[in-house]
Order: sequence, then C-alpha cells, then structure tokens
Amino acid sequence: MKNALISLLLPSRGRLQRANDFLKSVLENSEYPEYVEVIVYLDEDDFASHSMECPGLSIKRIIGPRATMGAYNTACYEMARGDIIVLANDDMIIRTRGWDSIIRQLHDSIPDRIYLAYGNDLFKKGNLCTFPILSRKTCEILREPFPMIYKGAFIDYHLMDIFKRLEKLGLKRIRYLPELIFEHMHYRAGKAPMDDTYRQRGRFADDGDFLSLITMRANRARALSEVSQKETVPAALDDCVPSSVPHGMLGVASYITRFIFLDKGLPLRWRLSLWIWFLGRQLAAHGLLKPFV
Repeated sequence: MKNALISLLLPSRGRLQRANDFLKSVLENSEYPEYVEVIVYLDEDDFASHSMECPGLSIKRIIGPRATMGAYNTACYEMARGDIIVLANDDMIIRTRGWDSIIRQLHDSIPDRIYLAYGNDLFKKGNLCTFPILSRKTCEILREPFPMIYKGAFIDYHLMDIFKRLEKLGLKRIRYLPELIFEHMHYRAGKAPMDDTYRQRGRFADDGDFLSLITMRANRARALSEVSQKETVPAALDDCVPSSVPHGMLGVASYITRFIFLDKGLPLRWRLSLWIWFLGRQLAAHGLLKPFV
C-alpha cells in the first residue's frame, strides 16, 4: 500500500539539534513524506525543545510531565494514526533513501500484518530490534506494546522476546532489514558525547522490570499465534501482572536461571544469550564485574 501512513514515535529531551537532525533525515529520505507523521513527546520543563520543527513534515507535539520511556511511547502511540508504527529516538539518523517504501513493502508482504521488523542501526545490527517497526494490528493485539513500567530501556528486548517466543510456537515473524539504515548515534558507539539525557538514565534500572514481565510476554506470544490462526484475541490477556523479582545477586541469579535458562518457551540460542547477558549485568550491577554489558 503506497499510501499506508507511517507513524514515527519520538520521545526527546534536551537534544533539540540532534532531534532536528533526525527529522531532517526523515524528510530528506522519504519517498512519500506526505504519508509520514512524527509524534513527538517533549517534557514540559524542556523549553528549548518546544521549538522543534521540520517544515514539510507532519509533526504532532505532546508536551507533558517527565515520565518513563514506556509512558512516552504509549502517549505518542495513542495520538498516532498510522498503519505502521516505528519507535524512533533523538539519537537516530535515517540513512536510506526510500526507507518508507521499504517498510511499506514489508508491511504488505505479510497478509495477517503480524510482524516485528527492524533496520540496521550499525551498532547492534541484526542482534536486536533497536528501533522496532510494528503494524498497528500487532500493537492492538499486544494491547500494551510499550509497557509503561520501562523507565529508559528494554522495550526493544521486550518486543524481541515476545517474537522469539512466537517463533518457538511455530510462527517466524521477525524481519531484519539490513539494507535499511537507521544509524544509532549512541555514545557507546563513539558517535556522540555522553550527555545529561544518557547520564540520568539508570544503567540497570530496568533489569527487574524486564524480568517481572516474563509471564506477560509468554501470554502475548500466544495471543499473536492465536490471532494469526483464528483472528480472535483471547480474553486471558487481561490476567497478566508483573511478577515479584527477588533482590540480591543470588536471588536474581536463581530467578533468571529458572525463568530464562530453563524456559522451554524460548528458542535455545535466545535463551542462552539472555541468561548469560543477564548474569553479566547482575555481576556488573553488584560491582563484581566491569559494566561492559
């Protein structure tokens, strides 16, 4: 569908120039900019950013209180009108001409519109959906596609985990688009200085949140599978509440071993990589390992 509307969700704080550079890259590389909209969430105390603009591009602004990353994206999603939803960021630059047509072609290639797609961020590349691309239908099935509990990270891992579980159920709907360059201008990639926005985000603040939503993700994967087969959403989706995650290195290690390493609802490779990664993060969080993860 050449005219399928794409909604880019853009939470931003304290990065007016970088956000404007992103908006410029959207406009300059869109084949059909008239079918692209950007929903921007700006903190009410970030006065400088309120002047953000990009003539020629449809921009809707939400100015509100500081919140979690999940809440920012949720607010943007609720205002969005697009058939296709893309989670963007103000440390991202689109490098591929006709990026919008590439996404629309992918969207049209999947009849039931259930998918998780992502481009090449030139950092994590195919290993992680750093800037997730979802259909509106997928978002509606997930009901809370961007859980508000997430303070600053893990939404990408959350979505990837759901679709890895869906893959284990027999439905492979993860689509990596290596030719679609959404460059991540992150300080850890050496492409930007460390700034207050990065500095104020707790590095390990969301680990427990990700672990607490394991049951939700398993439930959402089953819902996607059922909708793909039957076109109906199971009512059990409403039953999911965050689980209680123990404190302390030993307690968390035991938890992730039980609910990740031994979780047969996950593909083995993803299961092992998550288990090793979380163990490393916990060691770093407790000062037992240099925080390289």
